[in-house]
Amino acid sequence: MSVAIPSRQLPGAQLPASPAALHLQPLARWREITGALLAPQASISPKYFYDQRGSELFEAITRLPEYYLTRTERALMRRHGGAIAEAVGTGRVVIEPGAGSCVKAQALCRRLRATHFVGVDISADYLRGAIERLRMALPGVDARAVAGDITAGLQLPPDIPRQRRLVFYPGSSIGNFDPLQALALLVQMRALALEGGALLIGIDLPKDRAMLEAAYDDAAGVTAAFNRNVLVHLNRLIGSDFDPRQWQHLALFNQAASRIEMHLQARAAQRVRWTGGGRDFAAGERIHTENSYKHPLPAFTALLRQAGFASVQSWTDARGWYAVVHARA
Repeated sequence: MSVAIPSRQLPGAQLPASPAALHLQPLARWREITGALLAPQASISPKYFYDQRGSELFEAITRLPEYYLTRTERALMRRHGGAIAEAVGTGRVVIEPGAGSCVKAQALCRRLRATHFVGVDISADYLRGAIERLRMALPGVDARAVAGDITAGLQLPPDIPRQRRLVFYPGSSIGNFDPLQALALLVQMRALALEGGALLIGIDLPKDRAMLEAAYDDAAGVTAAFNRNVLVHLNRLIGSDFDPRQWQHLALFNQAASRIEMHLQARAAQRVRWTGGGRDFAAGERIHTENSYKHPLPAFTALLRQAGFASVQSWTDARGWYAVVHARA
């Protein structure tokens, strides 16, 4: 099966903006991005994958035959949905960081008879459209869109109830963070849930190397387009002149760290400029764009307890590929 990618081509290089344009973008974000690009091992935070185009490409990835995660999680939620709903309880205020299309949240809100839904995402335009679709599907749910980045802390609308909160974090997105970062994020989720709240989170479990690498380097090239699109997004954010055609997508499994790594590798030596600076990249030099840790369930349960969660309960699929974990605050 192949997945169609919209025919629009990725934009090529563009001239960097003038230094005066810096006032148009948050200085803290510019410092974060350029600091990571100038480090000995250049990197880009995976949160910058998700502009409008990146969000669309990720939705295409979830439908790929190689990308087992979404369909495995969906099947698990169908199979164990009754038990999960019984454990979580109905009438919840569902909060989803990194909400994206809100499709999974829509199914969960329906099953839990949720009263409120708050979708949080860094891609504000994409999120607003998703929230509108959720409102149409579930007119009884008070659904809100909050543009934001949970790693930087969140401020929810003041009228969102503080009781019976459920933080929903599906799709194994927690795997994008190294163990210390993951712990810090779980601590933030614990604070967001408040007393009496809970977390429902998906994690990808360790499995065969070939299967993992295929899931992040599909034959249709959708993941490669997704990876290179982050450079297009950076061109807008920091006024850089990355040419995505000059970068090759790489995905490999780091056995020692139990993680998939995604990189962009320079096809030739090149100078990349951005507002206020730039960097020379040698041919073959890499920019590290994403990690996806595969956590053994006992290790992840210990991480949840360290973050302040208790009464942990989990469900796995029949093949032991994936787990959904419920933890009370």
